[in-house]
Amino acid sequence: MPNDFNQQIIDEFRANEGRVGGAFEGSSLVLLTTRGARTGRPATTPVMYLRDGDRVVVIASNAGADNHPAWYHNLRANPRVTAEIGTETFEAEAVVIDGEERDRLYARMVEIAPGFADYEAKTTRRIPVVALERQNA
Repeated sequence: MPNDFNQQIIDEFRANEGRVGGAFEGSSLVLLTTRGARTGRPATTPVMYLRDGDRVVVIASNAGADNHPAWYHNLRANPRVTAEIGTETFEAEAVVIDGEERDRLYARMVEIAPGFADYEAKTTRRIPVVALERQNA
C-alpha cells in the first residue's frame, strides 16, 4: 500500500494526464507498478525517469537511504512491470544496468535532476539503474 505522500502524487498524476505539482512539478515521472516480492500484490510508486532510446530508465535511489527501495526488490523478484507515462500505460521488462552504461545513465540523471548526486553521496551502496524495456502486448 503506498504511503499517503505517494498516493497523493499517484492520484494527481492520473487526474492530470501525468502532470503533477509540488516538489515534482516539471519532472518526468513514471508510475511504476511492480508485484510484491513476498505478497505478489501490485504496488504502484511514482519514480523519476529519463529516456534512453526506446527505454525508460529509472534510478533506485531511495533518496540516498542505505537500503534499496521496495519497488526495486519487487522488480528483481518479478521483472515484468507496468509503466504509466502521461496517458499511456504499457508493460515492460525491468533490466538492471551495470558497468559503464550504468554510470553513463546515472550521470545523465544527475544532469536532469542534480539531487541524484546528493543521493549518491549520502550512501555507501551502489545505487541501481534499471531500464524498462517495453514489451509487445
